Amino acid sequence: MGVLSNLEPKEVFEQFEALSMVPRRTYRDEKISDYCAEFAKKHGLEYVQEESGNVIIYKPGTAGYEDSEPVILQGHMDMVASKTLDSDHDFDTEPLELFVEDGYIGAKNTTLGGDDGIALAYAMAVLASDDIPHPPIEAVFTVDEEIGMGGAHALDTSLLRGKKLFNIDGEEDGILTVGCAGGTVCTVVIPVSRRHRNGIKVTVTSRGYVGGHSGNDIQKQRGNAIKDMGRLLHSLSKKIDFSLLSVNGGNAANVICQYCTAEVVMSADRADNFIERLNDLVSILKEEYGDSEPGLSITADAGEVDDYSVFNWECTVNTIWYLYGALDGVQAMDRHVEGAVESSLNTGIIVTEEAFCKVTYQARSSVASKLEEMLQRLGLWSEIVGGRLEVESSYPAWPYKPESELRPLMVEVHKELFGDEPRIEVMHAGLEGGILMGKDPDLDIVTFGPEMLNVHTPGERLNIESTARNWEFIKEVLRRLK
Repeated sequence: MGVLSNLEPKEVFEQFEALSMVPRRTYRDEKISDYCAEFAKKHGLEYVQEESGNVIIYKPGTAGYEDSEPVILQGHMDMVASKTLDSDHDFDTEPLELFVEDGYIGAKNTTLGGDDGIALAYAMAVLASDDIPHPPIEAVFTVDEEIGMGGAHALDTSLLRGKKLFNIDGEEDGILTVGCAGGTVCTVVIPVSRRHRNGIKVTVTSRGYVGGHSGNDIQKQRGNAIKDMGRLLHSLSKKIDFSLLSVNGGNAANVICQYCTAEVVMSADRADNFIERLNDLVSILKEEYGDSEPGLSITADAGEVDDYSVFNWECTVNTIWYLYGALDGVQAMDRHVEGAVESSLNTGIIVTEEAFCKVTYQARSSVASKLEEMLQRLGLWSEIVGGRLEVESSYPAWPYKPESELRPLMVEVHKELFGDEPRIEVMHAGLEGGILMGKDPDLDIVTFGPEMLNVHTPGERLNIESTARNWEFIKEVLRRLK
């Protein structure tokens, strides 16, 4: 007897528990890819297993649906492999240890893989069924979504005839996601020439910012430690002569920066004035943020008088001007979906090397031309200070489709089944839908799924009741796509 054997719907949780026995962390998808191929063989279904590891399984339509347009059920195989500090779980060889508690499913001391094992479980339950009316099914299971969405990039969409695509990778019940931003990770490289300067080193440290995901939280106007450091240094440079020694902060392009450290060198007799003026500026900054940045701390510590290799005057000015003036934050709101962000830029990382200062960004927009326009403006800023813009990686947007056939049908079914209208959202973060839409602009995609909590952590939980609701939802939408 499985841990989930008494849960309803049995056909879904049976598949989910079986999937949980197969190791499938990102970049180690071999076993789960083979499992999906074997599932197709077991049920006598045609399938394609791509070189990347992606698997497509085909099932004919049921009686009366044989000539209907195929429907694509899509999700990703891989899961984030995270565990508690005291766990010795081996994600490459060991199955997950599932448990049921307070209406949720979890895994002992590890991530659950509900993101996105539940999509595979739903699709496999449809593929294995003999009593669910449905059009021809094209079940698409992609690899390596969690880091880089490599499976979606590699997918050969010419193998698909369907245009209506269910991306079952949502984490909030009652939300239909119908678009997402495209994105680019890029770095501005500012050249640094150095000279020797004798003086006292003062270290300015900012920490304790709330931070957040630059796709989900950018509109919340949270502080960015790098941008605030640029503002502080710019204000101080008007009154006090100092040279930059280094500026470093942040750990990821897509995270709103939570900490930054700047080292500056000045005459020893100016250090006290520098720190006093800094403290006055920090008081203003904290007043502006109010309660939104409760942990914010910006301090300055004077070090030793010595001979330092600092930025020359021009490079000090250029770097400070750039950090203060360059684009950051929300650039435009969506014109179709109220409250959604259209375009944004996040200053994620700054690193100082001997001859360069490098600032890395995550740029996002649901409008391709606006994304390009932001990059052009960022490139212009870099040219002004003698630098250059380097684009590292990109993924396309999934634009909102006013003429969608799938979205209004799903809204109608949701209202009839559950008595309320689902919320329509455009996500300001990257989804596989953006890559797939880039490959086939005729696709009609909706992302949805059951409630999950604390995804990507050992506290990940899958709501049992919500899973059952979405199963009824999927079956009814399929029934109406005759």
